[in-house]
Amino acid sequence: MEIPDFGVPPELARRMSMAERYEYLRARLTRRRALVTAGAVAGGLLTGCSGGSGTRVARPAPPASVTVSGAALAPFGRHLAFGADPMRQMRVSWQVPLPVRRPYLRVGVRPDDLSRRIPAEVRALRTPALQGARPAVEQYYCHVALDGLRPGTTYYYGVGHDGFDPAAAPHRATVTSFRTAPAAPERFVFTAFGDQGVGPDAAGNNGALLRRAPAFHLHAGDICYADGKGRGKASDLYDARQWDRFLRQTEPVARSVPWMVTTGNHDMEAWYSPDGYGGQLARFALPDNGVDPRTAPGVYAFRYGNVGVVALDANDVSYEIRANLGVTGGRQTRWLARTLAELRAADGIDFVVVFFHHCAYSTSTHASDGGVRAAWEPLFTEHRVDLVINGHNHVYERTDALRGGEVGRAVPVGGSTDPARDGTVYVTAGGGGRELYGFPAGVPESYAGHPADRESVDSFRWNRSGHRTAETVTWSRVRYRGFSYLAVEAEAGAAPTLRVSALTPAGERVDHFEVRRGG
Repeated sequence: MEIPDFGVPPELARRMSMAERYEYLRARLTRRRALVTAGAVAGGLLTGCSGGSGTRVARPAPPASVTVSGAALAPFGRHLAFGADPMRQMRVSWQVPLPVRRPYLRVGVRPDDLSRRIPAEVRALRTPALQGARPAVEQYYCHVALDGLRPGTTYYYGVGHDGFDPAAAPHRATVTSFRTAPAAPERFVFTAFGDQGVGPDAAGNNGALLRRAPAFHLHAGDICYADGKGRGKASDLYDARQWDRFLRQTEPVARSVPWMVTTGNHDMEAWYSPDGYGGQLARFALPDNGVDPRTAPGVYAFRYGNVGVVALDANDVSYEIRANLGVTGGRQTRWLARTLAELRAADGIDFVVVFFHHCAYSTSTHASDGGVRAAWEPLFTEHRVDLVINGHNHVYERTDALRGGEVGRAVPVGGSTDPARDGTVYVTAGGGGRELYGFPAGVPESYAGHPADRESVDSFRWNRSGHRTAETVTWSRVRYRGFSYLAVEAEAGAAPTLRVSALTPAGERVDHFEVRRGG
């Protein structure tokens, strides 16, 4: 799907970059005396989050005066994210329905002792009445950066503001907790999916993964679909309030499980900044060790136990969705090369997992993105990446182990692979909750208990000119058309292992395989 036009005529939108759409909207809506946008970043408590020279995000307007008592304004949409060091850093974010006085976070190692009180940074977004179809919306996101935490420790926290104290009755029930990463590798589970949206299927996946008690969750982009269908048509509307609904839906899990997101094509929102990422900068506080947290918020890396995790923004290299093609000028790919080399050489890191939105290898509706393959697949092969997780196609599909685009080892359901010898397994985990896609005509699903192996599948990849190039592939090993999520169990020790399972919200396992180092 294309990114939405937000009021840009579709015949123009198809030819415009995100920066051109941003300028068009600013000029058009300013002439109509629409509300002027508030950009994503206030002068921040987080390193790199305040606008400086070279930033492409406007500063927010000062909040309006408070007209409602703080006691009547309950925070909502709490969501966590690691900082660059998950052993010692956590970012706590939430939303308030209207401006409040002195928002803050209370934190401590016991739920009955939250004496430490930290002021919050507020990042305001103002969305104009785009296309005249929806009213203007003001949203207020609060963030606190917690640094200097102890590894492997459970912390309790509550969020509030003047008139709403989480440490006092009747708000004590809002206190919850998180746990920092351990100092030494130990067994843990993380989960992943993409293409979630808002609705009963998305909420069902949330509940299912929470029952797995993951150490963190990876969201491979297309987060809430405030841009609706995103087909670039004049009928496509942008609903900023979808983010309110999404954050409420996600809070039961994201308030205790770090929710590590990256950017999909539906997450480029043209009004807020020339690159479309101003909205994401306002709503999320992510690790700041990537290309530039002000202009590429979905690019970062972190280490948890014996696993190194790398988040990428595939909008930068996508041949299919071209609005941000080349937006980092090659800096992201150079950063990726350095980061993979560092992780592969690091003591205590057995596995490297990379996640991003557009598919390197898939046969579903969007198929494979040749831009992703050209830019990053050689690096994945060179640095022996263990697992790549994508979204974009709303199905579950999994490849064999691939080296340089060729099958290095067949990996059936229940099989195992050694990336140093066989290559990288690519997983499309796009069954997060949005409407489902299918597979090419005549190609059956093939998953645990329902095998239908095929020697080859006729598909295509997006080429440099933005068109489709037909290809016949032999790497499509598992295909499942249903809502699902990944659960990955990491184990250190003499025989390091990743045990990867694809599960339905009801708990049915549709795929499983192992990645072993030295196996």
